Amino acid sequence: MTTDDAHLGTPTPEPARPQGPKAPGAKRDRATEGRGRRADQNRRRPAPRPDLHPKPGPSASPSGPSPSGPGTSLSGPDARPPTAATTARPETGTTAPRWAERPSAPGHSTPRRHLAQPPDPTATARPDTDPTAPTTRPGTGRPETGRPEAGATRPGAHAAAITAPRRRTGPTPGRPAATGAPPGAPGKRPRAVPWLALVALAYALVQFVLVVPPLAHALGWDETVYVSQYDPRVPAAFFSAPRSRGISFLTAPFIAATPSVLVLRIGLTLLSSAALYAAFRVWRPVVGARTTALAALLFAGLWITQISGPQAMPNLWVAFGAVAATGWFLRAVTGREPRADRWLAVCVAATALFRAPDAVWLALPLIATALFRNRRTLPYLVGGLAVGLAQWVAEAYIRFGSVQDRLHVSSATEGDMGLHLNFDHAWSSLNGPLLCRPCTAATLDSPGLTLWWLALPLLAAAALAYAVRERRLLATALPMAVAAALSVPYLLMIDYSAPRFLLPAYALLALPVAGLVTRLNSRGALVLAGLLIAAQLLSQSTVLTQVTASAALTNERYRAAADGLRTLGLRPPCLVSGPRALPIAYDAGCASAQVDGNNVSTTVAGILDRAAKMPTALLTARGQRPPHYARDWTPYPLHHTPGWTAWLAPAAPQGP
Repeated sequence: MTTDDAHLGTPTPEPARPQGPKAPGAKRDRATEGRGRRADQNRRRPAPRPDLHPKPGPSASPSGPSPSGPGTSLSGPDARPPTAATTARPETGTTAPRWAERPSAPGHSTPRRHLAQPPDPTATARPDTDPTAPTTRPGTGRPETGRPEAGATRPGAHAAAITAPRRRTGPTPGRPAATGAPPGAPGKRPRAVPWLALVALAYALVQFVLVVPPLAHALGWDETVYVSQYDPRVPAAFFSAPRSRGISFLTAPFIAATPSVLVLRIGLTLLSSAALYAAFRVWRPVVGARTTALAALLFAGLWITQISGPQAMPNLWVAFGAVAATGWFLRAVTGREPRADRWLAVCVAATALFRAPDAVWLALPLIATALFRNRRTLPYLVGGLAVGLAQWVAEAYIRFGSVQDRLHVSSATEGDMGLHLNFDHAWSSLNGPLLCRPCTAATLDSPGLTLWWLALPLLAAAALAYAVRERRLLATALPMAVAAALSVPYLLMIDYSAPRFLLPAYALLALPVAGLVTRLNSRGALVLAGLLIAAQLLSQSTVLTQVTASAALTNERYRAAADGLRTLGLRPPCLVSGPRALPIAYDAGCASAQVDGNNVSTTVAGILDRAAKMPTALLTARGQRPPHYARDWTPYPLHHTPGWTAWLAPAAPQGP
């Protein structure tokens, strides 16, 4: 037997079914025969499949078949979409609707009512492959229009209740919350502003604009000592006992490639900006991103930090090494990071290369803390210090005989190191000059611009008190202890000063001060702190402009004196002696030697012996007479200098 498919118009085989009365009630009686009253109990039944092509039956409405299927009637304007369950009655062969209203929960739409339909005996119910299953719009949970709605089946007390799908209103496992993005787009977290990188970039820009152009043509006094050590075109200047060779190693690639001072300045500017970022980046897991960026800004905003970036001087690099080493130590002690110990050793070793005595002062508070908190870091601390000091110790034995002899010579060079209260000299040199030796005639210009120096210990003490209350003492007290240790030789043991000596202390103290500022809750306090920081940066830029111009003028005088010596016929190989011999000799391409002062490198007999073999000049200041061994040398005034005079030794006898 076949039945015509009204939709396709082709005959299809009709599934076999039991023969019997044609009434729908009789068909349902046969379907439920033998099951007893279990049909009315909690038995899971598949969702009924509505008949796409219903046939009129005894239960059909006079107005025609219902869209929901045979056996139901939805006619009239007042008909409501039902959601009732149905109970089969075998004795009558009919279905009686049982209405069930579900209360609407907060955040859910009001459910619709549907009337359950009996399955059509001519169709095979397969819920897993039902072609009438509704499709939903992406991201909305609503059924597409033009499709028949069907609810999800849920076991009930008597039958399956057919309900419309409920709208989701909140995040569920495996489904992220709505973020305003278009449907299907993955959620994205907003990217944080890289404040520390911006501070490092601003630090480089300030150097390129305010420092590099004035200092692009000549090197300073101490710079020539460090740079000349590995310059293949110029004899190395005398390297005194207190110095370390880290900055010479750093500048060696630049000076070996080109004699251009401008290239050296640009390279050091880029390196110092990268080192600022790397050193303070270590602290971000310890104190947070905002505190780290603000501390870098406070330190980079100092005029001495800005002018030291493109200069070949070691103190700024000691500051970077101290900040990084202290940060890695805290991460090794508190965070249990496996690589923190190794980076700690690297930073301590690098600091020792730049200034060996400062590395010892750096390691003392770290070693003391490790003894009480985490002794596992002790081998890395001691090992890093030993590796960094190895070159300095080897040179001590080669040049001076022993470490003790080198320390003795270093003390004499520094002016007999001992107990010297040097706070007044440090205060007098805050706004320049770059070296205050001696500081008897130094006067402080614009004292109002140096109030930050007096406020710095007070702010650090307030940060310490706040840390005690919050029970985060170590992250605040340790950088303060290291800063105090690094300040001891420059505030208590020498009788002269330079603003760059305290750069490591400034860098470390910037961290607790920044932590104090970032924890302000009052809007008024934040505004006041911002205004004070802006005023500080502005005042430092004013001092930077003045000191940079003064340093550039001094360096130009050295270059003018070297040009004057070349005009007088001094050509390499040659020798220059006198109080300002080191930078002038480097610019002229000559060797330098001193018979007195802090850089004694030869004797009078040595000067005379070399003067008999090569062109030699002795430099004196305005109105100053030459020493007794050069009274018969010929004087020549050097133009474009403040009255300097060059005394040329008699010409050396020419060979046959």
